[in-house]
Amino acid sequence: MELKLRPFDFAQATARAGLNINGEPLSKAKATGGASFGDAMAQAMQGVSRSQNEASRLQREVQLDNPTVSLEETMVAMQKAQIGFQATLQVRNRLVSAYSEIMNMQV
Repeated sequence: MELKLRPFDFAQATARAGLNINGEPLSKAKATGGASFGDAMAQAMQGVSRSQNEASRLQREVQLDNPTVSLEETMVAMQKAQIGFQATLQVRNRLVSAYSEIMNMQV
């Protein structure tokens, strides 16, 4: 494998960090970079789904007596999936509660 080094681009590195070349923060519009709450929630949901699918796969492998899959690994994966699901459920409940409060506000 051949490794090629590129020269360090200080301007690009500071822009990625959300800073001007002189070290001051960029304006709010440039610094946010388009990552929204909806995108973050979608990524979190996909992560929970992946962990649940992995736990299900490991359960199936243990049931089929696959010697390469340990019971401990399966139990840990199941617990991770359960904790992720419970956290997602709590976030959803809080969002619904906040939405209900906002809708009940008098204008």
